[in-house]
Amino acid sequence: MEIRQDDPAAPYVADLLAHHLAELRGQMADFAFALDAGGLSAPNVTFWTAWRDGTLVGFAALKQLDPRHGEVKSMRAAPAARGTGVGRALLDHVVAVARARGYDRLSLETGTADLHAPAVALYRRAGFIDTGPFADYRPSPHNRFFALDLHPTS
Repeated sequence: MEIRQDDPAAPYVADLLAHHLAELRGQMADFAFALDAGGLSAPNVTFWTAWRDGTLVGFAALKQLDPRHGEVKSMRAAPAARGTGVGRALLDHVVAVARARGYDRLSLETGTADLHAPAVALYRRAGFIDTGPFADYRPSPHNRFFALDLHPTS
C-alpha cells in the first residue's frame, strides 16, 4: 500500500469523500463534523490518500489544533477495502507524522452509531483512550472523543 500526501479536491477523491460525508450526515445529521474538500484543504490540515495496485482505498487527514496538539480528521477506507488493513495503515501514518511534528497529544471525534464500531475498535487497539470534548466540540449523545498521549512515560 502506498500512502501519499494529496489534494482532497482531486477528482479521484470526490466519490469516496462524497460517500463518506453522505454516510456520516445520514447517521449523525447536525452532529457530523467531517470536513468536505474545502475544509480538508485548509492550511492547518494535511490530507493523505492510500493506494493499492493503482486503486484509491482510503484517505485520512491530520489537523493541527495548536503546535503541540493534532486531530485525526476524516479517516475512511473505501467500502471494498474495509477489513484489509487500510484504516490501520492510515492511522499509523497519521500518528507517525504527529510524533514527527512534536505533538504531545492526538485527539479525534467520532460517532456513537453502530457504523462507527470498527473505527472505535481500531482507535482503542492503537492506544487511544476515551476522553472528553476538545477544541470547539461539545458533548452530545451522537459523539465520542478519544486521545492518544504521544509521549507516554514508561
